[in-house]
Amino acid sequence: MIPEKDTNIVYFSKLLKDDYEYAPACNRIIEILQKHEIKYGFLESTSDIWARDYMPIQKGVNDFIQFRYEPSYLQDDLDIQSDPKVILKANGLKATFSDINLDGGNVIKSKEKVIITTRIFEENFGRDKLSQITSKDKNKLIDQLENLFEARVFLIPDITGDMTGHADGHVRFINENKILVNNLENEFKYWRTGFEKMIKQSGLDYIEIPWYEIDDEENPLSAIGTYVNYLEIGNLIVFPVFETKGNEDADALDVISNAFPDRIIETININEIANEGGLLNCISWTIKK
Repeated sequence: MIPEKDTNIVYFSKLLKDDYEYAPACNRIIEILQKHEIKYGFLESTSDIWARDYMPIQKGVNDFIQFRYEPSYLQDDLDIQSDPKVILKANGLKATFSDINLDGGNVIKSKEKVIITTRIFEENFGRDKLSQITSKDKNKLIDQLENLFEARVFLIPDITGDMTGHADGHVRFINENKILVNNLENEFKYWRTGFEKMIKQSGLDYIEIPWYEIDDEENPLSAIGTYVNYLEIGNLIVFPVFETKGNEDADALDVISNAFPDRIIETININEIANEGGLLNCISWTIKK
């Protein structure tokens, strides 16, 4: 697997720069990338801005895995469900296709390890059939993923009330042996239990990073407060700050700076995108060329 620190080009949906609501945030991101001479591009034929989810996972420089993209949370909104085959063809990209239903936002990877949430079972077996699915069935699915990735796959719980159930709102790799995780004190007990089980199985160390939630009736899906959803490309980390009442921007910036002392860290406020339910990792697709 190619970890984020080894990537050297980042792509975004063309909608990010063309939509008047998102264009200002897009321009601020591009300004940072240009400052540090990071290559970037825009993907044609996308149906929404969440490029991470529908684009393939890069295993090697010329080796991409395209998973089936049929998330249950879009089953009533098919007009905004991007078609990976159409996107790949429109952008001159090739990938090996898998029938496993898996969003890219639910794949957190290092060179030899992958972390995903247990939402993988609901997406592939169906919520109504989960009670009938055996451990053998689940293990078979994880084995298939490990064979595709050529890496160990570890599970963390998905949050029951979270629409997407993605891992990129909870954890990120610092290096092969250590991860960042949202402050555990604020997590549900069942989530902490599942996370601790994963830590024992994987042998990973972890550092906690602050996170908080806001009560926003106008934006119930808001991702404001989720610092772990940053953009990592090469030696650059573009880190979200929120500048809201009760924010933990300063403490979170201290954590990320100490976790990555050898990286360049640029902060950015993209709350207009965060209000839609995602942040920097969600809107980006980083690869190595």
